[in-house]
Amino acid sequence: MASRPRGYVSLLVLSLLALLVGIASGLIGAIFRLTLDAADRFRGSAIVWAHGGKFAGFLLIVGGCAAAVAAAAWLVRRFSPYASGSGIPQVEAVLKDELPRPPPRLLLVKFFGGVLAIGSGLALGREGPSVQMGAAIAHVVGRLFRCDWLDCKVLIAAGAGAGLATAFNAPIAGAVFAFEELVRRVEPRTAIAVLGASAAAIAVARVFLGPDPDFTVVPLAYVGAPAWPLFAVLGVAAGLAGMLYNAALLCALSTTDRLARWPVEIRGAAIGATVGVLGWFLPDLIGGGDDITQRVLAGGTSLAIVPLAFLLRFGLGAVSYAAATPGGLFAPLLVLGAQLGLLAGTLCGVAFPGMGLEPRAFAVVGMAAFFTGVVQAPVTGIVLVTEMTASFPLLLPMISACFAAMLIPNLLGAAPIYDSLGARTLRLQKPDRSAAYIGGQDDTH
Repeated sequence: MASRPRGYVSLLVLSLLALLVGIASGLIGAIFRLTLDAADRFRGSAIVWAHGGKFAGFLLIVGGCAAAVAAAAWLVRRFSPYASGSGIPQVEAVLKDELPRPPPRLLLVKFFGGVLAIGSGLALGREGPSVQMGAAIAHVVGRLFRCDWLDCKVLIAAGAGAGLATAFNAPIAGAVFAFEELVRRVEPRTAIAVLGASAAAIAVARVFLGPDPDFTVVPLAYVGAPAWPLFAVLGVAAGLAGMLYNAALLCALSTTDRLARWPVEIRGAAIGATVGVLGWFLPDLIGGGDDITQRVLAGGTSLAIVPLAFLLRFGLGAVSYAAATPGGLFAPLLVLGAQLGLLAGTLCGVAFPGMGLEPRAFAVVGMAAFFTGVVQAPVTGIVLVTEMTASFPLLLPMISACFAAMLIPNLLGAAPIYDSLGARTLRLQKPDRSAAYIGGQDDTH
């Protein structure tokens, strides 16, 4: 029998380690979510209180947001440059041996930097930090138990999937994300670890967060086949809008790159101050955006302001990501997708009044379609939105919309956003391969 590589662990041991990774990722991810919720409440209360101070209150809010974003950018620059942004492209690059493995300090930078950045009102999501923290936890566990690098990779993918599962209370989506976006294959050893970690993470997280889906949506009826082409049209619109969003995000990053002579903290402070100004006048439009999405899905949003809110969030998301702080893309994408879907559903209802179309059904489907247009991971998008809304009757329309949203960017040659971000990371950071093995000698090959 062929000899095993040094550090190789049995399938049973790998499974137990994956459960351990999932438990730790679920615990850290749940605490991160609760801390972000507290930060959001604090920001909202501070804005209300500051309005009593008029101009002095305005300066306090703008200055506070600027200081928080600058502090987050400083943490990243000073202690862990790879903690910048979503973290998902960095995890993908680690799994491809293109970037150094995540050092333990990344976990702290991602946690506290994410709280400062997202809590200050940047339109960033909690899932990016949760994914990268899960990967960092997995690497620590793999090294503690002297796993071979191939097994460490399996654990890192499992930890990242567990992080996403915790971020959105969506265990199946976490596993699917690991397969579709991170490792891009399904083989038994990886599948067992990923499923075990996601399940363990959710079991722990739900002790703190509860079992309910992230969004409350009234039960929606099954959509008949005659309406499916309308959802495909929504998918076309989402695919085109997703391409524009990717271009806007990359343009914002290129703009900040051209300002490299300015310290990253100054750039972050400028973006934070801009968000603070917006938050002073429109506090409900800043932050990760879960409250915005819930209002859209609950029918509590005035259609008259949806186009303006969509445009503001569209620009705010791109600008926020350019701040070089920890923060993800998924949650802001869901906001835009819900708004786009609600607009499309309303227009379709006016154009085809006899079909009995429900605009909120389009909002749910729009979330998955816009996600697909940007990330080009349709299965993850479909499963994620289905788990977050419990809208199982919309699976077929969702498939129709995501088919179109995936087709359009590929026909036009647009790259998925994480491919573009990953290429940018490698181009800018050019890691020293001799320093790739954090914490000791290479024991992996």
